[in-house]
Amino acid sequence: MDTLLTADIAANAPRYRRKSSTFIDGIHDVPEDGDMAPAQLYSTMSGRLFHSGRIAIVMVGLPARGKTHIAVSLARYLAWLGVKTRIFHLGDYRRATVGQGGHVPEDYFYPNASPASVVLRQKILKKCREDIYGWLNHENGQVAIYDAVNPTASGRRSLAKEFAKHDVQTLFLESYVDDDNLLRENARNVKIGSPDFANMDPDEAAKLYLERMETKIPVFETMNEKELNYIKMINAGQTFFYNNVSFNYLSHRIVFYLTNTHIKSRATFFVRPGTAMEEESYKADAPLSEEGLKYSKVMTETIIKHRERERASRIANGGTDVPLRPLTVWSSTRMRTLQTADVFQELGYKVRQRSQMAQINPGVCERLSERAIRRLYPEEVEKHELDPYHHRYPRAESYHDLAVRLEPVILELEREQNDLLIIAHESVLRVLYAYLMHCSTMEIPNLKFPRNEIIEVIPGAYQNEAKRIHIPGLDPRTVPGSPEDIRIPVPDSKADTPVPMPGGGLSSPALPPIVIEKPPEKVVNTAAEAVRDKITDED
Repeated sequence: MDTLLTADIAANAPRYRRKSSTFIDGIHDVPEDGDMAPAQLYSTMSGRLFHSGRIAIVMVGLPARGKTHIAVSLARYLAWLGVKTRIFHLGDYRRATVGQGGHVPEDYFYPNASPASVVLRQKILKKCREDIYGWLNHENGQVAIYDAVNPTASGRRSLAKEFAKHDVQTLFLESYVDDDNLLRENARNVKIGSPDFANMDPDEAAKLYLERMETKIPVFETMNEKELNYIKMINAGQTFFYNNVSFNYLSHRIVFYLTNTHIKSRATFFVRPGTAMEEESYKADAPLSEEGLKYSKVMTETIIKHRERERASRIANGGTDVPLRPLTVWSSTRMRTLQTADVFQELGYKVRQRSQMAQINPGVCERLSERAIRRLYPEEVEKHELDPYHHRYPRAESYHDLAVRLEPVILELEREQNDLLIIAHESVLRVLYAYLMHCSTMEIPNLKFPRNEIIEVIPGAYQNEAKRIHIPGLDPRTVPGSPEDIRIPVPDSKADTPVPMPGGGLSSPALPPIVIEKPPEKVVNTAAEAVRDKITDED
């Protein structure tokens, strides 16, 4: 009996599933049929968009070059737009074939491998490609991302011909790195969590890992096949080279996205602004209240101390003693966010204003009580309860409108190489967080950002990691959601007042969040355990 995991089973494996917690990155979740993506503009009977047919994106590159990171980031962006995308990691199929604790033969990647290694390699490749064709043909998939080394020109030509027989367009994407510092950083960040490198100096461990890979994969030919469609990213996006990629609109969107992304490690922080003097008014754009000014100072101190503690912890655990990455602050152009960011500007941090990050417009519901909204607009309330993401009240914005408005900000977020603090209204934080953690449209309106918490998201190669950082010593009056959040979206008709999620913070209604009490920081989830079996991946 064939014991290989199919791509569908792999995607539903415990290490991937969200398990009803929005603190776990859902990029490997299998979406429900019929669900619209957050920024999807339209739908089709086939489920495919932009009249672009089916595309196989084939990753090319040696280990520790950031292939998987690029593949996951690209899948995140395409899925956000509504393009049905799935990643097929060849390493998943290899692990399923050799079994838990098993290893492939030493000559597995060699061109002149032994007959047994060739048979094993062909079996793994066959099953992976069968799943790709099955998903594209029978599940109306549009973009399949094939994540593997694909080291030789002859192998890549054969793969392109094979996909062409199935009427699938092929786009090769190579991550080429010749910068030794970048290679060592990638190896440190992703690969050296293996027990083989325990208690070793991180730089020595990274050097040993790269030497092992040179031995295991002795032949690698960089892409230079003029007849193939390919993109070559050199040194994490410092330079791009394109060849024959103008074959449809979607290919242009892919190229545009890739020119805005990178694989360098950085953290993104989300935080609410302080309370304003006229909290109930959207149009007034009121300045911060006295409590709001105090909040901005305490929040600033908390995030600065947190970053310093994180650096000290890395050094204590054997990490390299390097300076902290610069911190850039983004705020909307609303008065309360600008004044919340003023403390950072006074301390010399770079603060940038983003007009697209203005809060969701409540329309005619501004200043109305819940009771008044239900009396004046009963039909609108009913529609809202059926679809709180796409519904808009009269002269208001929906969350979908907000997601479309924020697309330029999302591309800027991908391009940012510094650590980033985003100060914005809760509605904006919901959408941007949902992009990084691949939340569904049903989850986004329910995400919670209490003022006494900073949410940190750290991009990872296989999935992102989320943390919750407690802000100590705040006045209880600054913690609840703002009146706009209480009224828009309108709570369930069975409730007179909104019921907060237990424990506060981001959550999904199905399961209360897990809180590990460790003042002043509460770490809710890390991705390390979820991908522990991938840290020595050679594909």
